[in-house]
Amino acid sequence: MKIEVFSDFSCPFCYIGKKELEHAIKKAGYTNQVDIEYKSYQIDPGASKEVGQNYYEYFMAHQKVTFEEAQQMTEGIIDRAKEVNLAYNFAEMKKVHTENAHRLAKWTKQFGKEAAYTEALMAAYLIEGKDLNDEAVLLAVIKELNLNVATAKEVLTNPNDFMEELDKDRYDAQQIGVQSVPFFVFENRYGIKGAEPNEVFVRTLHQAAEIAGIKPTFNLVGHGDATCADGECKY
Repeated sequence: MKIEVFSDFSCPFCYIGKKELEHAIKKAGYTNQVDIEYKSYQIDPGASKEVGQNYYEYFMAHQKVTFEEAQQMTEGIIDRAKEVNLAYNFAEMKKVHTENAHRLAKWTKQFGKEAAYTEALMAAYLIEGKDLNDEAVLLAVIKELNLNVATAKEVLTNPNDFMEELDKDRYDAQQIGVQSVPFFVFENRYGIKGAEPNEVFVRTLHQAAEIAGIKPTFNLVGHGDATCADGECKY
Protein backbone atom coordinates (compact mmCIF):
# COMPACT_ATOMS: atom_id res chain seq x y z
CA MET A 1 0.00 0.00 0.00
CA LYS A 2 1.38 3.40 -0.98
CA ILE A 3 0.93 6.40 1.31
CA GLU A 4 2.29 9.85 0.49
CA VAL A 5 2.74 12.21 3.44
CA PHE A 6 3.02 15.94 2.80
CA SER A 7 4.56 17.52 5.90
CA ASP A 8 7.00 20.02 7.35
CA PHE A 9 9.45 19.36 10.16
CA SER A 10 8.32 22.50 12.00
CA CYS A 11 4.61 21.64 11.87
CA PRO A 12 3.27 20.53 15.28
CA PHE A 13 0.30 18.73 13.76
CA CYS A 14 2.53 16.88 11.26
CA TYR A 15 4.35 15.01 14.03
CA ILE A 16 1.03 14.17 15.70
CA GLY A 17 -0.38 12.97 12.39
CA LYS A 18 2.74 10.89 11.74
CA LYS A 19 2.26 9.11 15.07
CA GLU A 20 -1.45 8.56 14.43
CA LEU A 21 -0.65 6.98 11.07
CA GLU A 22 2.01 4.71 12.57
CA HIS A 23 -0.31 3.61 15.37
CA ALA A 24 -3.13 2.99 12.89
CA ILE A 25 -0.92 0.85 10.62
CA LYS A 26 -0.06 -1.38 13.56
CA LYS A 27 -3.60 -1.43 14.93
CA ALA A 28 -5.17 -2.22 11.55
CA GLY A 29 -2.69 -5.03 10.85
CA TYR A 30 -0.72 -3.59 7.95
CA THR A 31 2.77 -3.61 9.47
CA ASN A 32 5.40 -4.23 6.74
CA GLN A 33 2.73 -3.80 4.04
CA VAL A 34 2.91 -0.02 3.73
CA ASP A 35 5.30 2.10 1.69
CA ILE A 36 5.38 5.65 3.09
CA GLU A 37 6.82 8.42 0.93
CA TYR A 38 7.48 11.79 2.57
CA LYS A 39 6.75 14.87 0.48
CA SER A 40 8.26 18.24 1.33
CA TYR A 41 5.93 21.10 2.13
CA GLN A 42 7.23 24.32 3.70
CA ILE A 43 4.55 25.95 5.85
CA ASP A 44 6.51 29.21 5.99
CA PRO A 45 8.93 29.52 3.03
CA GLY A 46 9.38 33.20 3.88
CA ALA A 47 10.79 32.50 7.34
CA SER A 48 14.25 33.78 8.16
CA LYS A 49 17.20 31.52 7.41
CA GLU A 50 18.96 32.94 10.42
CA VAL A 51 18.12 32.26 14.09
CA GLY A 52 14.36 32.67 14.27
CA GLN A 53 12.08 34.22 16.84
CA ASN A 54 10.91 32.25 19.82
CA TYR A 55 7.51 30.73 19.01
CA TYR A 56 5.71 32.73 21.71
CA GLU A 57 7.40 35.95 20.61
CA TYR A 58 6.31 35.21 17.06
CA PHE A 59 2.70 34.74 18.13
CA MET A 60 2.83 37.95 20.18
CA ALA A 61 4.14 39.96 17.23
CA HIS A 62 1.98 38.50 14.46
CA GLN A 63 -1.23 37.80 16.36
CA LYS A 64 -1.03 40.97 18.48
CA VAL A 65 -1.51 39.02 21.71
CA THR A 66 0.09 38.98 25.15
CA PHE A 67 2.56 36.34 26.30
CA GLU A 68 -0.15 34.66 28.36
CA GLU A 69 -2.49 34.62 25.36
CA ALA A 70 0.27 33.16 23.20
CA GLN A 71 0.72 30.36 25.73
CA GLN A 72 -3.00 29.69 25.73
CA MET A 73 -2.95 29.41 21.94
CA THR A 74 -0.60 26.44 22.16
CA GLU A 75 -2.25 24.62 25.07
CA GLY A 76 -4.64 22.70 22.84
CA ILE A 77 -1.78 21.56 20.60
CA ILE A 78 0.25 20.45 23.61
CA ASP A 79 -2.71 18.44 24.93
CA ARG A 80 -3.28 16.86 21.52
CA ALA A 81 0.39 15.89 21.31
CA LYS A 82 0.17 14.18 24.71
CA GLU A 83 -2.51 11.88 23.29
CA VAL A 84 0.19 10.30 21.10
CA ASN A 85 2.87 10.45 23.82
CA LEU A 86 4.66 13.55 22.53
CA ALA A 87 5.80 16.27 24.94
CA TYR A 88 5.96 19.50 22.95
CA ASN A 89 8.17 22.34 24.16
CA PHE A 90 6.93 25.60 22.66
CA ALA A 91 9.01 27.59 25.13
CA GLU A 92 12.16 26.46 23.29
CA MET A 93 10.82 26.37 19.72
CA LYS A 94 11.86 29.00 17.21
CA LYS A 95 10.42 29.98 13.86
CA VAL A 96 12.50 28.25 11.25
CA HIS A 97 13.16 28.09 7.52
CA THR A 98 13.07 24.42 6.56
CA GLU A 99 14.30 24.39 2.97
CA ASN A 100 17.77 23.07 3.87
CA ALA A 101 16.25 20.44 6.13
CA HIS A 102 14.00 19.28 3.27
CA ARG A 103 16.87 19.22 0.75
CA LEU A 104 18.87 17.05 3.11
CA ALA A 105 15.86 14.76 3.54
CA LYS A 106 15.91 14.09 -0.20
CA TRP A 107 19.60 13.23 0.06
CA THR A 108 18.94 10.72 2.87
CA LYS A 109 16.21 9.05 0.80
CA GLN A 110 18.75 7.35 -1.49
CA PHE A 111 20.10 5.51 1.58
CA GLY A 112 16.68 4.47 2.87
CA LYS A 113 17.00 6.82 5.84
CA GLU A 114 14.38 9.49 5.08
CA ALA A 115 11.83 8.09 7.56
CA ALA A 116 14.40 7.97 10.37
CA TYR A 117 15.65 11.45 9.43
CA THR A 118 12.09 12.83 9.48
CA GLU A 119 11.43 11.32 12.91
CA ALA A 120 14.71 12.69 14.29
CA LEU A 121 14.16 16.22 12.97
CA MET A 122 10.59 16.47 14.20
CA ALA A 123 11.67 15.31 17.66
CA ALA A 124 14.66 17.67 17.65
CA TYR A 125 12.51 20.66 16.79
CA LEU A 126 9.20 20.04 18.54
CA ILE A 127 10.40 18.27 21.68
CA GLU A 128 14.00 19.36 22.18
CA GLY A 129 13.57 22.88 20.83
CA LYS A 130 16.60 22.70 18.53
CA ASP A 131 17.03 25.25 15.74
CA LEU A 132 16.72 23.62 12.31
CA ASN A 133 18.31 26.72 10.80
CA ASP A 134 21.53 25.55 12.48
CA GLU A 135 23.64 23.45 10.14
CA ALA A 136 25.24 21.73 13.12
CA VAL A 137 21.85 20.43 14.26
CA LEU A 138 21.14 18.90 10.84
CA LEU A 139 24.58 17.34 10.56
CA ALA A 140 24.31 15.90 14.07
CA VAL A 141 21.24 13.98 12.91
CA ILE A 142 23.12 12.79 9.83
CA LYS A 143 25.88 11.48 12.08
CA GLU A 144 23.34 9.66 14.27
CA LEU A 145 22.04 7.94 11.15
CA ASN A 146 25.57 6.79 10.27
CA LEU A 147 25.59 8.73 7.02
CA ASN A 148 28.50 10.66 5.54
CA VAL A 149 28.61 14.03 7.32
CA ALA A 150 31.10 15.58 4.87
CA THR A 151 28.89 14.77 1.88
CA ALA A 152 25.81 16.06 3.69
CA LYS A 153 27.66 19.30 4.43
CA GLU A 154 28.39 19.67 0.71
CA VAL A 155 24.65 19.34 0.00
CA LEU A 156 23.89 22.10 2.48
CA THR A 157 26.62 24.30 0.99
CA ASN A 158 25.19 24.06 -2.52
CA PRO A 159 21.70 25.64 -2.46
CA ASN A 160 20.75 24.04 -5.78
CA ASP A 161 21.25 20.46 -4.64
CA PHE A 162 17.93 18.54 -4.52
CA MET A 163 15.90 21.65 -5.31
CA GLU A 164 14.44 19.83 -8.31
CA GLU A 165 13.01 17.20 -5.94
CA LEU A 166 11.49 19.92 -3.74
CA ASP A 167 9.98 21.59 -6.79
CA LYS A 168 8.42 18.27 -7.82
CA ASP A 169 6.84 17.90 -4.38
CA ARG A 170 5.45 21.42 -4.65
CA TYR A 171 4.00 20.57 -8.05
CA ASP A 172 2.44 17.37 -6.72
CA ALA A 173 0.90 19.31 -3.85
CA GLN A 174 -0.60 21.83 -6.26
CA GLN A 175 -2.00 19.08 -8.48
CA ILE A 176 -4.10 17.59 -5.69
CA GLY A 177 -4.86 20.88 -3.95
CA VAL A 178 -2.74 20.53 -0.82
CA GLN A 179 -2.82 23.89 0.96
CA SER A 180 -2.01 22.82 4.50
CA VAL A 181 -0.24 19.97 6.25
CA PRO A 182 -0.19 17.25 7.31
CA PHE A 183 -1.87 15.79 4.27
CA PHE A 184 -1.96 12.04 3.65
CA VAL A 185 -2.68 10.41 0.28
CA PHE A 186 -3.59 6.69 0.31
CA GLU A 187 -3.14 4.76 -2.94
CA ASN A 188 -3.73 8.01 -4.82
CA ARG A 189 -7.43 7.62 -4.04
CA TYR A 190 -8.12 8.69 -0.46
CA GLY A 191 -6.86 11.72 1.43
CA ILE A 192 -6.72 12.76 5.06
CA LYS A 193 -6.20 16.43 5.89
CA GLY A 194 -4.79 17.16 9.32
CA ALA A 195 -4.03 15.09 12.41
CA GLU A 196 -7.36 13.28 12.50
CA PRO A 197 -8.34 10.81 15.26
CA ASN A 198 -6.83 7.34 14.97
CA GLU A 199 -10.07 5.67 13.85
CA VAL A 200 -10.07 7.85 10.73
CA PHE A 201 -6.64 6.55 9.77
CA VAL A 202 -7.65 2.94 10.50
CA ARG A 203 -10.78 3.23 8.37
CA THR A 204 -8.89 4.81 5.48
CA LEU A 205 -6.16 2.16 5.65
CA HIS A 206 -8.77 -0.57 5.23
CA GLN A 207 -10.31 1.26 2.28
CA ALA A 208 -6.93 1.74 0.62
CA ALA A 209 -5.99 -1.89 1.30
CA GLU A 210 -8.93 -3.05 -0.81
CA ILE A 211 -7.58 -1.04 -3.73
CA ALA A 212 -4.04 -2.33 -3.16
CA GLY A 213 -5.30 -5.89 -2.91
CA ILE A 214 -3.83 -6.63 0.51
CA LYS A 215 -5.34 -7.93 3.72
CA PRO A 216 -4.45 -7.20 7.35
CA THR A 217 -2.24 -9.74 9.09
CA PHE A 218 -3.45 -11.79 12.03
CA ASN A 219 -2.20 -10.34 15.32
CA LEU A 220 -2.13 -12.62 18.36
CA VAL A 221 -2.80 -10.70 21.56
CA GLY A 222 -1.89 -12.01 25.03
CA HIS A 223 0.36 -14.82 26.25
CA GLY A 224 -1.95 -17.81 25.82
CA ASP A 225 -1.52 -19.02 29.40
CA ALA A 226 -5.21 -19.68 30.21
CA THR A 227 -5.92 -22.37 27.62
CA CYS A 228 -6.97 -25.99 27.35
CA ALA A 229 -5.65 -28.55 24.84
CA ASP A 230 -4.95 -32.27 24.47
CA GLY A 231 -7.33 -33.20 27.27
CA GLU A 232 -5.92 -30.90 29.93
CA CYS A 233 -5.89 -27.26 30.98
CA LYS A 234 -3.13 -24.98 32.17
CA TYR A 235 -3.48 -23.96 35.81
